[in-house]
Amino acid sequence: MNADVPTEAGPKRGWDDLSARPIGSGDLPAWVELLRAVEIVDDQGEHYDAEDLAEEMSDATLSAADDTRALWDGEQMVGYAVVHARSGAQETDRIRLEGAVHPLWRRRGLGTRLVDWMCDRGRQAHTQKNPEVPGLLTTGTGAGNTGARTMLERAGFAPARYFFGMQRVLAEPIPAAEIPEGLTLTTFRPDLDAALRAAHNEAFLDHWGFQPRDEEVWRIWMTGSRSFRGATSHLLLDGDRIASYVLSYEYEADTAATGVRDCYIGQVGTRREYRGRGAARALLSRTLVAARDAGFDEASLGVDSVNPTGALGLYERLGFRTRREWVNYDLALEARP
Repeated sequence: MNADVPTEAGPKRGWDDLSARPIGSGDLPAWVELLRAVEIVDDQGEHYDAEDLAEEMSDATLSAADDTRALWDGEQMVGYAVVHARSGAQETDRIRLEGAVHPLWRRRGLGTRLVDWMCDRGRQAHTQKNPEVPGLLTTGTGAGNTGARTMLERAGFAPARYFFGMQRVLAEPIPAAEIPEGLTLTTFRPDLDAALRAAHNEAFLDHWGFQPRDEEVWRIWMTGSRSFRGATSHLLLDGDRIASYVLSYEYEADTAATGVRDCYIGQVGTRREYRGRGAARALLSRTLVAARDAGFDEASLGVDSVNPTGALGLYERLGFRTRREWVNYDLALEARP
């Protein structure tokens, strides 16, 4: 048994014994410790440091006062909740919820109360930002996390989609793949960033749950992220038009926690007119080689189990194997009368 895994229940106290307040910049170390305790038990493959959380909180569309809550037992954060809502939704306003409770404080109703708070805040944010389109609250959990799944279903959420977390060891042979005729290869370049965002928004239009990425999302979560690695991100160009791309990331907190350098492939996209020519395979092959040569030990990615482009089969042929499974839960908001 891992010595870090909690083996004793905490004091038999509940919501009324805790204090709740928005998450502030001085709370990041306590938040890191909470997430560490959650990861030990839930094994989600996710680790965070204070810089990661500061970057998340820097999103200009996130109001710490309105969109975050932390539960405190003295100076220890024992639970948290964050609601991510954006303006400018087109067909559906997808409001993303995230949260967790310290393993020693579970089975006391804290998770249920946090979910209730997130749902209330999500409804309010929908009314404030995108009342003209249908609203949807969305969140995810490990497929084997029966406690979280039961809690969400009791709150009215229903399973909507399954996702696989896949990995491959880079020391194993990497299949070669030819670049499609008429296309040229390049690594990421800052001068292509705006065109890349446009290509991504176009390539993912037919993917489940996709919402176009605005400049702020792109800056915080994608090519502007401190974890983005341009040297192991590749694009295929048709003249000056981006046909296909692979974007990769390195999460330093994961490396510190596991001792394994992982190249996380965050986005793989091909514009519709370039599909079926092997563009994604060629880019992935070169990204894997570049990651191996840069000293990475593994590569990983996440994929929709029913991805419309056949991505799951492509990844399996490139040596990726499923390591984890997640389920996405949705709750439709009531339409305005």
